[in-house]
Amino acid sequence: MVDTVGVIARIQRAYAQQTLSATQVVDDCLARIEHNDQQGPALNAVVAINQQARDVARRLDAFVNESRQLVGPLHGVPVVVKDNFHTADMPTRASCRGLSEQLTPIESTITRKLREAGAIMLAKTNMHELALAGTTVSSLGGQTRNPYDLTRTPGGSSGGTGAALAAGYGLVGLGTDTVNSIRSPASAHALVGLRPTRGLVSRGGLIPVCESQDAAGPLVHTVADAAQVLNVIVGFDPADPATAYAAGHTPPCYVQALAGSTLKGVRLGVMRSLFGTEPQHAPVNAVMDSALQAMREVGAYCIDIDDEHVDSPRILRDLDVQKWEFAEEFNAYLATRRDPDIGTLTQLLDSGNYYPALQGFLQQANAVTNRWDDPEYPLRLARMAAMRRHLLFLMAQHNVDALVYPLQKRLVVPLDETDQADRNGIVAAVSGLPAINVPAGFSEPDSNAPLGVPVGMDIMGRPFQEARLLQIAAAFERAMPVRQSPANLPPVWGAWGLG
Repeated sequence: MVDTVGVIARIQRAYAQQTLSATQVVDDCLARIEHNDQQGPALNAVVAINQQARDVARRLDAFVNESRQLVGPLHGVPVVVKDNFHTADMPTRASCRGLSEQLTPIESTITRKLREAGAIMLAKTNMHELALAGTTVSSLGGQTRNPYDLTRTPGGSSGGTGAALAAGYGLVGLGTDTVNSIRSPASAHALVGLRPTRGLVSRGGLIPVCESQDAAGPLVHTVADAAQVLNVIVGFDPADPATAYAAGHTPPCYVQALAGSTLKGVRLGVMRSLFGTEPQHAPVNAVMDSALQAMREVGAYCIDIDDEHVDSPRILRDLDVQKWEFAEEFNAYLATRRDPDIGTLTQLLDSGNYYPALQGFLQQANAVTNRWDDPEYPLRLARMAAMRRHLLFLMAQHNVDALVYPLQKRLVVPLDETDQADRNGIVAAVSGLPAINVPAGFSEPDSNAPLGVPVGMDIMGRPFQEARLLQIAAAFERAMPVRQSPANLPPVWGAWGLG
């Protein structure tokens, strides 16, 4: 089990003491991919390997040997990258066969910052194609499987990142979240996943879906790791004008903010309208009940809030704006990409070179010639603003530090289901509020899932209050250290001497 000190801090100590090398870590991660991705459990989580990763690791090791110092706060940390983050050393295709595998000089702002901090971009991960749904299946990579239960999906759309991290392919994963897509795979793999406040982290160099809802952030193994990565990736970026909103809102150090974190006296609003009431919801509700009780036992106040306006199916139906924004944003992106065959969404549709289940949405989106011509679009934007105000009002009215709820009302779905049903991520997505998903426990074990299926709890807070969310999440992690590696794979960190 990984403790709450943070895996990154532990590996940094080992590097500094020269009891472990970046080359060893990279070789072990690549061996895990070789043994588990297309054979063994056949997770099918990776779509590309960085052929330069070993050379980068050797250079980092040489730097330590010569200087007795680390390059930066993420020295030698292997990163698995969702296939919609541009990296100059690997193809970027959003797991779509229609987009060419040509390398481009584009580098996303986040991956550039991670490299500057010493991280190693190890592999690209499969995603639900074009980040448009939540079961992580694509024309390029096929279906990714959940290492905790090989008969289930890994959540999505960043499901390849979640499965890869759970299997020990890396220490840090990158994901994007337009509705649920960082927090869904975090929930499905007993990981920590952070959707930051809109504007805190740049989306520059990402394949877009929906400007009003897109966010990018980390998936990691502990809350401390999330804080360490967040320190590196926040900040203004001219490539993403929304980052101007965050100016003046970032603390000096998110890691330092964790010091002394406690749940004693913390007031948490339990959003009962986001809990399921049907038999299929019982396993998640049982885990959530245990998590809430654990927080009460260490001094938290859990205040039930049952508000009919905070209803995820209704919010998804009435506020989501992906259909109106996708085509315009995607076409603008394709113009910068300059693929030889696909220059517009129309050409992609005509090619047929995409996951067939996306056809309906792609056709609807392509029919939107001017989003502002449809009065429904500005109405939805107004509803988004109203929802943001309403959530902040609820927090003030009940005097709570954050709102908590299950990210998924039911367990992550089996492979034969095409819809990742009953998810609540849309609430943070349309409001732009920050939410961190933390492991809350496991369902009852069965023959397919020897440990049970992971269940994650979302903690949603006020704008730019990531430090407070991290404090609450870290205190919960200490009170309820439930994370375990998948039973059908070797212990993730044993080969590195990290426990």
